[in-house]
Amino acid sequence: MKKSYKVGLVGLRRGQGLVSTLASHPQVEIAALCDLKPEVVADLGKAYSVPDSRLYTDFDQFVQAPVDAVVIATPIEYHAPQSIAAMEAGKHVLCEQTVAYTVDECLAVIDAVKRTGKAYMMAENYTYFHYVRQWKELVAQGKLGQIYYAEGEYIHAINHLLTDPKTGEKYWRYTRAPIWYCAHCLGPLLTLMDDRVVRATGAHSNHHTHPGESIAYLDMEVGLFHTEKGAVVKILRSQIAPRHPAMVYYSLYGTKGFVENGRGDVRQNRGFRWLEGERTVEEGAEEIECTIVDPNAPEEARAGGHGTSEFFMVRDFIEALDEGRQPPIDVIRAVDFTIPGILAHEAAMRGGVWLEVPEYGW
Repeated sequence: MKKSYKVGLVGLRRGQGLVSTLASHPQVEIAALCDLKPEVVADLGKAYSVPDSRLYTDFDQFVQAPVDAVVIATPIEYHAPQSIAAMEAGKHVLCEQTVAYTVDECLAVIDAVKRTGKAYMMAENYTYFHYVRQWKELVAQGKLGQIYYAEGEYIHAINHLLTDPKTGEKYWRYTRAPIWYCAHCLGPLLTLMDDRVVRATGAHSNHHTHPGESIAYLDMEVGLFHTEKGAVVKILRSQIAPRHPAMVYYSLYGTKGFVENGRGDVRQNRGFRWLEGERTVEEGAEEIECTIVDPNAPEEARAGGHGTSEFFMVRDFIEALDEGRQPPIDVIRAVDFTIPGILAHEAAMRGGVWLEVPEYGW
């Protein structure tokens, strides 16, 4: 018989989507909630029948609640300290991406996992997009050959989440360098390549004031990476560029062909691929569907957001707990997806130097 798990969530703005996905899992009970806004906690607590005694506005009290696992969906600056506190309190952790804003904090999370023996998973949901999972099968079958180059772009204008358009008040994302938020790019690519970054550099387009704004933002950053297997990866990040609709783009080039999704709306996307033995040079690439929704997933798989990605992500987390092991995006893999972006930004600020990315293994 499979175990059941009491789960608590902190950070209910983002957590509202995740709580729906978790609540639909047959082994999960939503047992505690925490947010700075008491009305948000009360409303969500009522929706999921969480007792008033398990509704919190203070994280230090919340982390002592009688739950088996904690989902952390707070601003990134809190991810590392709250993950560490939760594991030290005996809880497993599913933490939103990225791990942290600094290398030292990433190392502290690794140390906490080793000390406590608790499971840690980074909730990198784009890795679970349906078309990414399909491409993973393609790579596993060897149809791309040896992958030697990959690109990822995540362009998403979130001006309203950086500053208040009326008052100019700066929100928590304002201080976030664009490429620090790199896991939506690097996560899927490094998963598909079964690889890790060993050297990083970066460049930025400086600060610009965009229409309707009074503040100049660091608006675009590029990261360039060498991997352990000898491939090159390029990623592009912006949280202010006026690109509508927002774009999530990936491409992989191998010795036997290429695959890429389109540059349209991520929700209704199409792409292209050319594989040796399937198409002639004259025929060129074939158009393919690149949907984030798995059409064969059960209806409850769409309970959260981001297509069916979070259904499969949560399933992997719970299966890891059942089997007493670290999940697929464990703390080491999470750091693999995080630290290259931190170093790429540092390299960009230093004029494009190359920086080594140490291996943080078990």
